[in-house]
Amino acid sequence: MSTINLPLNLTVRVHPVVLFQIVDAYERRNADSERVIGTLLGSIDKGVVEVTNCFCLPHKEHTDQVEAELGYASDLYELNQRVNASENIVGWWATGQEVTNHSSVIHEYYARECSNPVHLTLDTSLTGARMGIKAYVCVSLGVPGGKSGCMFTPINVEVTSYEPEIVGLQLCMKTVGIQSNPSRPRTVSPMLDLAQVTDASDKLLALLADVLAYVDDVLNEKQQPENTVGRALLDLIHSVPNMTGDQFAQMFNSNVKDLLMVVTLSQLIKTQLQLNEKLTSLTSFLN
Repeated sequence: MSTINLPLNLTVRVHPVVLFQIVDAYERRNADSERVIGTLLGSIDKGVVEVTNCFCLPHKEHTDQVEAELGYASDLYELNQRVNASENIVGWWATGQEVTNHSSVIHEYYARECSNPVHLTLDTSLTGARMGIKAYVCVSLGVPGGKSGCMFTPINVEVTSYEPEIVGLQLCMKTVGIQSNPSRPRTVSPMLDLAQVTDASDKLLALLADVLAYVDDVLNEKQQPENTVGRALLDLIHSVPNMTGDQFAQMFNSNVKDLLMVVTLSQLIKTQLQLNEKLTSLTSFLN
């Protein structure tokens, strides 16, 4: 038996916005739908499939067939290309924790849309109190000169994020535990720039305290040293610019002044726009 198209060295990296869109599509599904499927958008580079966007594909699954609105998927992909031409079809997603009998039929469609499409499953039923994520590729199997089939084989999947996405995730984390603690806020407003600096400084101080505690334990022979941690600390020390406390304070104050200037200018521009809007409305009313 031989294998054809063996892309098992692929790694799938999923951004949080994709997971949010899948969960939203699952929550908005029809009452008679057991699962939701859709298209994955992103890019492929050096064996890494980076999924940055997705959309839902309306479909119905019967015992012996699958009905999907392929025209809708084509139109939505074309519209997305006008907004972001760098996002191409890289596979498809489905809610649930297992590959079903209909998955091979759906995968055949996406195999015509892109080369070696990946299949992503998201367990929205929260089995084991976790939203499990799995990724597969369809490996062709068969005997030379005979019939061939395919098998869904798991591949590595990771959750990655850009810096702006990390800020959004940190805000979402503040609403975790609403059911156990009703006093926690259901909505969180973005923090002001200076408040973010303060929050980041507090977290940095806490991390430095952990590092100092680890170093003290090693020096006092309360803990065995680890070479990996030691090298990381050495690289960290070498990466810090050599400056005095006064020089650091001057640099920090200069950056804070620049930040305050930007905030002030943005507020002035906002005020001028609001004033211009009101004057325009007043002029139109008088005429």
